[in-house]
Amino acid sequence: MIHAHLSRTAFLAGLFGLFAWQVGALAAGTHPSAPAEVVEQLMDKDLVGVPGKELLVLTVEYLPGGASLPHRHDAQVIVYVLEGALVMQVAGGPAVTLRPGQTFYENPTDVHVVSANASKTAPAKILVFIVKDKTAPVSRDAAPKAT
Repeated sequence: MIHAHLSRTAFLAGLFGLFAWQVGALAAGTHPSAPAEVVEQLMDKDLVGVPGKELLVLTVEYLPGGASLPHRHDAQVIVYVLEGALVMQVAGGPAVTLRPGQTFYENPTDVHVVSANASKTAPAKILVFIVKDKTAPVSRDAAPKAT
């Protein structure tokens, strides 16, 4: 059980790391030297009475200037800001800047086009609740395909 938990934690960290890039590196078209975010899984529980669904709870710390590439979760996602300020936007919606105590919601069909630390000098940290199908990935790329 411990091995499975560690493997899942490593998987989540790697998955979120895949989408983690520095905003400046994105603009320059280069890979950053360090991840733009640090993900820590706090909980993974099957939902009682809802077969095939699970709840993930994690924290994500965006380093100064950190951002994620466009992605989607195919899940219901609730974000609660713990520290700092983040700019969030789903496709078709306005960009919003969130501060401690504020929340953000993504439905299963949303594409998260902006997820970025609003500060170039201070970290930002969020608490994330994800309700998803057990067999679905936590996140997947939603960047436009190059032609």
